[in-house]
Amino acid sequence: MRKTVGFLLAVLCGIVLTACGEEKRNGENVLQIYYVSNSETKVEMHSHEMESTESEDQLDELIQCLSTNPEKLEYKAPLVMGFQLLNVRREGGRVQLDVDAAYLELPTITEILVRAAIVRTLTQLEDVTYVGITVEGNQLYDSLGNLVGWMNAEQFINNDGNEINTYEPVRVKLYFASEDGTNLIAAYREKHYSTNTPLERFVVEELIAGPTIEGLYPSINPATKVISVMTKDGICYVNLDENFLTVQGNVSTDVSIYSIVNSLVELSNINKVQILINGEVPTTFAATVFERNLDIVTTRDM
Repeated sequence: MRKTVGFLLAVLCGIVLTACGEEKRNGENVLQIYYVSNSETKVEMHSHEMESTESEDQLDELIQCLSTNPEKLEYKAPLVMGFQLLNVRREGGRVQLDVDAAYLELPTITEILVRAAIVRTLTQLEDVTYVGITVEGNQLYDSLGNLVGWMNAEQFINNDGNEINTYEPVRVKLYFASEDGTNLIAAYREKHYSTNTPLERFVVEELIAGPTIEGLYPSINPATKVISVMTKDGICYVNLDENFLTVQGNVSTDVSIYSIVNSLVELSNINKVQILINGEVPTTFAATVFERNLDIVTTRDM
């Protein structure tokens, strides 16, 4: 266990305090520091050239940056937003930050942005994969009452620019493959997603990411890339790359197709789905536009 107060030498503090928030892009060891806007509606990253070379020292340097307000006054460091960082502990590829109870007073969106900024910043280190936050030694729960647990960068979706927009909680119904690959099984997923990302795309990307519940299996080749997702007049057009055509394990093509169709039709603004591969409808597909198919849906054996 290591106390954050005084964990850097005075010399390192001086170096980091002058370096954090500056736009340095010419160095070979440049990482991004994520800050929260004063409006507390988005996160913006600023380039930072690392002074440290050792793994432990680099973590200390990033923590110091996250605790130092940037030169741009319209942004603020996530670790100086009304709560105190009590402790930083590192075990293997995981870093755990313990904060005081004032953290629980953060508004919901602000708290999500603070988490996004911390996780996005620290997981840039090669040997840091997950970041956890505890409150005076206790587990952290989100606004939906779900255990936050260990977080990685993929949980916080970036938009096309350098900002992370407001995150909102969402509960979607996703359809994954059964063990024999011939049927679909529904499961709910609760997560925060960026409002800059269409909910339809979020659903498709979560399907590709695969199930998190035991007894469910991937329905889509995880190598599949989403080219675009667009909805017009109740039809959702999903454009994927050719990896979608390579089925996952023993999953049938129909299961892959209807995992997308059934999941998207659960959204109130979608009635039908057209799946494109590199912009074209494959001749092997049984139809050009698909509707919900509940005949292929079964329940999970308990």
